[in-house]
Amino acid sequence: MEAKLTREQANDLLHKYVKGENYITHSYAVEAIMRGLAKRLAPDDIEYWGICGLLHDLDEETAPWRDDFATHGPVSAQILRDEGFGDPIMENAIMSHNPQCGVNPKTTLEYALIAADPMSGFVKAVAQIYPDKKVASVKHKSVNKRFKEARFAAGANRQYMMEIERTGITWDEFIDIALESMTEIADQIGL
Repeated sequence: MEAKLTREQANDLLHKYVKGENYITHSYAVEAIMRGLAKRLAPDDIEYWGICGLLHDLDEETAPWRDDFATHGPVSAQILRDEGFGDPIMENAIMSHNPQCGVNPKTTLEYALIAADPMSGFVKAVAQIYPDKKVASVKHKSVNKRFKEARFAAGANRQYMMEIERTGITWDEFIDIALESMTEIADQIGL
């Protein structure tokens, strides 16, 4: 039987496999948003949802995704199994944040993760246009306004961000949860 992964072990794994500071802070931001979403959607699983967010890009620097994007996700799942932390629910959530690997989101956890991933980068991009570059300064209406501008943070997949509505959380609620969650760890993510 595989061991249950703790937050500390997950953080150790992240730092073992991911060295780039931007990837690490992105992982922390997604973890924070997932924790915020879990408070509403799965209050008994806040830690678990957070760990899924923390490890969603575990293979960012090891998978050959630049040549074959379908490898992003499955390589993370394999790393978890190799490290003795195989967990089909977590593996599916991680893989489903990249439907190009052949796993599409079907559960509330999976829809939350596919939405939280681009939302973290989008909120960061909005914060970057503020004079102080702080997420705490970002206003709800600014996120909404920029979301409608296709050229702003064009790499943030808006379709994936809107998947949040499949969880029962509205777009407006999602903005507030993301802003609040990222503000709570602003020092840790440099915002």
